[in-house]
Amino acid sequence: MEPNKIPCRQAFTEKLLELAKNDPQIIAVTSDARGSVTLNKFADTLPQQFIEVGIAEQNAIGVSAGLALSGKKPFVCGPACFYSARSYEQVKVDVAYSKTNVKIIGVSGGVSYGALGSTHHSLNDIAVMRVLPDMTVLLPCDNYQTRKMTEMLTRHAGPVFVRMGRGAVPDVYTDHHPEFTIGKANMLKDGNDLTIIGTGETVYHCLQAGKELEQVGIKTRVIDMHTIKPLDKEIIEKAALETGKIITVEEHHVFGGLGSAVAEFVSQNCPVPIKILGFPDENAEHGNSKELFRYYGIDTEGIVKETKEFLTAKALRK
Repeated sequence: MEPNKIPCRQAFTEKLLELAKNDPQIIAVTSDARGSVTLNKFADTLPQQFIEVGIAEQNAIGVSAGLALSGKKPFVCGPACFYSARSYEQVKVDVAYSKTNVKIIGVSGGVSYGALGSTHHSLNDIAVMRVLPDMTVLLPCDNYQTRKMTEMLTRHAGPVFVRMGRGAVPDVYTDHHPEFTIGKANMLKDGNDLTIIGTGETVYHCLQAGKELEQVGIKTRVIDMHTIKPLDKEIIEKAALETGKIITVEEHHVFGGLGSAVAEFVSQNCPVPIKILGFPDENAEHGNSKELFRYYGIDTEGIVKETKEFLTAKALRK
């Protein structure tokens, strides 16, 4: 049976509109990206709670910070590649340093704009956002988790960067099981041979890989690390001690993202071998997300292959 597929950006805007109808403090801000974010219905339904600044991401961040200081709950939305780079100084000073209650929703993250190339790829956003003090960094993996996250963010005080993709993605969770607590990762599958930790759109592939590996006798623990900061150190330490090996999988450069965050903690607290799967230190090839996930080995097939090689290499060294 083909899994349900809905873009996270659509799930976000549908839920935000539902919540904003009952909360006039919620304001959506965008920079000529209402189509990219799927904010058209929000803008038409609640024009008094919608602000369009044009192609000016720096201004959008500044406006959002001002709204937050006035007691509003701004969600500033647009392509992740621009909000994590073009407006980085404003994010650093007006949002993180000032601890304003601004939610930055970076859509079309990773290689969602694959065919447009590196100018539109967002493969360093986790790295730059997670180094900012007081910034929370979230990557939802599917429709249900995105809706739950959006609801929680309307009650969560403080700066947050959320990265989500552009295309429709398969569901990992169900409407009865959309577990989401900021800073608390979810274990999707238990196992003791090795742990696979994914984030965002790689989580589905990690889970599928875990299921395939079990068919050949490899019992993997699969973790959805939807919060990169604050990192769930407890679940990582437990996985390291109980499985002895960790693979991380992310739609991000192998520097500074999920893998780096996990390795930084593990190396200082519970050292075990770690393999980081992601995009290498190069400008990524052009192609759609599916093609690039396959090319760089972060789809289900690639994760299965890398896991088998990792376990074999470990066995040979013993």
